[in-house]
Amino acid sequence: MSTHAPRNDGAASAEAPRHEQGRAGHDDRALRVVLCGGGTAGHISPMLAIGRALREPRQRGDGTRPVPAVCSMVGTDYGMETRLVPAAGFELDTIERVPFPRRPSMDVVRFPGRMITAVRESTRILRERRADVVVGVGGYVSTPMYLAARSLKIPIVVHEGNARPGLANKVGARWATHVAVALPHTPMSRAHVVGMPMRPEIARLDRHERRAQARRQLGLDPDMTTVVVTGGSSGALAVNRTVEASLDDLLEAGLQVFHLTGRGKQLTDDAGEPLRRPGYVQAEYLDGMEQAYAAADLIVARSGAGTVCEVSVVGLPAVFVPLPIGNGEQALNAQALVADGGALQVRDDAFSRDWVRRELIPLATDPMRLRTMAEASARHGLPDAADTMAELTRDAAEGARR
Repeated sequence: MSTHAPRNDGAASAEAPRHEQGRAGHDDRALRVVLCGGGTAGHISPMLAIGRALREPRQRGDGTRPVPAVCSMVGTDYGMETRLVPAAGFELDTIERVPFPRRPSMDVVRFPGRMITAVRESTRILRERRADVVVGVGGYVSTPMYLAARSLKIPIVVHEGNARPGLANKVGARWATHVAVALPHTPMSRAHVVGMPMRPEIARLDRHERRAQARRQLGLDPDMTTVVVTGGSSGALAVNRTVEASLDDLLEAGLQVFHLTGRGKQLTDDAGEPLRRPGYVQAEYLDGMEQAYAAADLIVARSGAGTVCEVSVVGLPAVFVPLPIGNGEQALNAQALVADGGALQVRDDAFSRDWVRRELIPLATDPMRLRTMAEASARHGLPDAADTMAELTRDAAEGARR
């Protein structure tokens, strides 16, 4: 086990978890929460959002404000969490990544021993952190953390972001006090539909108020209809090829395009320089997607669960191009939003210049249709997901105290 960043809650203690010490009387000590997940932004972003909501609680409707919780996080030693979690001000403990073997190999033989080691490491973390509750968002590290929490009788709260639940969260849900899902059609029993925990800059975004300012900051005309295109970190190349092939059509239709290409994937001109055209602005990445959401009249994006939920929270019409991976998880994520008219969906291999001409441009140049789609999208938005998860976490811990 390794630890990243200085402790923000005092030195580690070898004292056993409080739930093993008895629960007589009321305990005003700050809640100690261990959150686990990581490896990808799809796990890390909601984990950070829940941590912030626990650490910096908002005032409730009755005027009360919960006591800030002491939060730490558990991930792997190689994923994005090693950078993002300490940068957000949280301590990160790491354990070995133990994927479930999916086909016959030597991994099947090694798996039991590796899982036992990971559970032992997880148990040590929970004891040192004096955890009152474990919150898991899925990923390989969550399974040993759930097993360790169960052995220590620490309550578990699970959040599943995808339409198709992962194996780790299926395991954790068996023992969880609360199970929460981001999407309404996710097949998990006893689940609360809470939405996707996200940064408040997105959850509270007023697109109309921020639109002109966001466009200026991105180098766009504040008065032109704007299409934002992003293919994500792993799926950008295919989307970029279609943008390049369709760019003349888009610009000639009176649209401007803000294109997030991905790192090292910029479109270039004949001289090998980044492509520059009036009405076209490209960037490799953007620190805050709220700026792109505010600038956009329409977004073209992959349909990761986080993107689908963010788009609906801000009420932005979308064209989703699901990444063709796994068992079609991304297509499932957007299913309800597409069915309700808040978005269109097109297969990756069908997203072509012809499709852009036939479907995207008529949509982007129809203000009434965009308005109708925006309203449909917003009906699916659940902006309070992080606060709801914080309340479920507090409730699980309080239930164990009683």
